[in-house]
Amino acid sequence: MSSTETPDAPTPIDDLCKRLEIEALDRDLFLADPGSGEGRLFGGLVAAQSVMAAMATVNVDERGEAPASSLLHSLHAYFLRPGRYGVPIRFVVDRIRDGRSFTTRRVVAHQAGEAIFNMAASFCRPEDGMSHQRAMPEVESPEGKPEWMTLRHRSLGLPEPQEFDNPIEVRVLDATEFEDDSPRDPVRSVWIRTRGKLPDDPDLHTATLVYASDRTLLGTAIKGAQGMPGKDFMGASLDHSVWLHHPIRFDDWLLYSSVSPIAHNARGLIFGSLYTADGVQLASVAQEALIRNRRKTNA
Repeated sequence: MSSTETPDAPTPIDDLCKRLEIEALDRDLFLADPGSGEGRLFGGLVAAQSVMAAMATVNVDERGEAPASSLLHSLHAYFLRPGRYGVPIRFVVDRIRDGRSFTTRRVVAHQAGEAIFNMAASFCRPEDGMSHQRAMPEVESPEGKPEWMTLRHRSLGLPEPQEFDNPIEVRVLDATEFEDDSPRDPVRSVWIRTRGKLPDDPDLHTATLVYASDRTLLGTAIKGAQGMPGKDFMGASLDHSVWLHHPIRFDDWLLYSSVSPIAHNARGLIFGSLYTADGVQLASVAQEALIRNRRKTNA
């Protein structure tokens, strides 16, 4: 770099990659910094950090084959307690099984002496077999579509953000869902991409997709009720599962299509599918979320 050149300013995805750096304290003990922030710690971050901890314990085998860490195929997790920003998170990994085809890990995330997150993750080696998928929904392109956070701030009566610090950009296809609080069919499709370029590291691409998979699902369930997220309802993820069908690359727009078939007893169930722009289904997601009516305050 010449004396007249200046380094590029860090992007929001650079900040996420920093938070996904896992420090090894021991063979199966890791530490991560959630960074600073407001409110409750985003659950997708804890899930992504847990994935990084699990992948760090899945190594190249004695034959020198590619690391199975790039072949995470499923995770099933529970959010046990709300996490906090600014407090380090300790990850304890249990090596449940190392098999020829499948490897299993259990990860428990602790913060301030309490377990906040529990995850089982399974890895597999590729093999030949049947292959099929349903077609991706036919939707419009993301170009020119409004940003999720802009519409959300507008619906809540907040000033529209002039810049965005979230590492995942979300473009909304149906902007009318933010215009009133009438019940709607709880089905949604949005386009997502990273706000910045990821390093060429399969582990980071996989963990970032897991991070992004926790976005927008709760709002899909709330579409079926009369109200708006953040104004009439408050919610939190209870559990989260992700199945990865192909090696993950998060270099461009992905379509995130979701549906909430049922909500009852303050819990909403949501299923999601993530597709590349050319229609390949990269991943499937399932989540149950706690959704409660926000208490009314007297004026």
